[in-house]
Amino acid sequence: MSATQTLVRGLRGTVVPAVATPMDPRGVVDFDALRGYAERIAAARIGGVAVWAHTGRGLHLCEPDRADVLRVWRETVDGPIVAGVGVPRSVRATTLREAWDATVGMAVQAAGLGADAVMVYPLAQFAERPEGEREAVRLHERVAEACGLPVLGFFLHGEAGGYPYPPSLIRRLLALPSAVGVKLATLDRAMACQDAIRAAEGSGKLVVTGEDRMFGPSLMWGADSALVGIAAARVGLTNAVLDAWTAGDHTAFVRASGRLDRFAEATFTAPIEGYVQRMLWAAVWEGLLPESAAHDPYGPRLPESERTTVIRCLESLSQEKD
Repeated sequence: MSATQTLVRGLRGTVVPAVATPMDPRGVVDFDALRGYAERIAAARIGGVAVWAHTGRGLHLCEPDRADVLRVWRETVDGPIVAGVGVPRSVRATTLREAWDATVGMAVQAAGLGADAVMVYPLAQFAERPEGEREAVRLHERVAEACGLPVLGFFLHGEAGGYPYPPSLIRRLLALPSAVGVKLATLDRAMACQDAIRAAEGSGKLVVTGEDRMFGPSLMWGADSALVGIAAARVGLTNAVLDAWTAGDHTAFVRASGRLDRFAEATFTAPIEGYVQRMLWAAVWEGLLPESAAHDPYGPRLPESERTTVIRCLESLSQEKD
């Protein structure tokens, strides 16, 4: 069995938290806090973790910090590590070739540090190019060839820098021998999510939901695993929904999905980029992070009233059973 097939089998039906990166207000990574956070996440029932993803501000991290972050998770987590790879914010990629090279370089770094797979950030430039679909497929091929790891496609909504993958691109990506699956993070685009899931049917690859605001529906439409920012703070809440759906316990599924939806409504709301800070606040309340390391200097400044909303939601959920 190939590494790709092994990973598909191991991750199907599991939750992979898109983990946060503890920082101070200046963006300095708090590695002591990270180790404690990693130990707590690793103690939960997870399929693996996703590092350098959007929730962890992976493209904002400098190369040494990026490496040290992955090392901490590799030392702590026994399961698979999926590393997000793209164009770091520190790289001035003025041409598509430079963007490709930066993405490939990040993938090679991830492989050298012990990652088990890479998730390729979409290059939005492809959407406007006549040969964009073919070029997107070739980028994923180049990444796999260079790093030697299974590759996860990443349909990311435009507010986070992505673009809509047409169903034809989903099918072509999943036909690659190196493709482990595709993660869907369309935000609130139900039709796009449904169309992508339909395009993946019959591929045998993972259909990974990253739909924090459509988590339950995406499972009903056909997603079979999860890689979500909500699990950066609430692994149990996320597991409850996926477990109930997998078990066919529809009563438990409706209840668990409703509880997750309440938390998603409090955290994944406008401005959407503020979700990282809201998740960090939730992680503090959960005892996963210290207050000093719960800052997102790369997102919008949020009023204290938003933190109050998040905490009130968590307090309400805590009175119920996951």
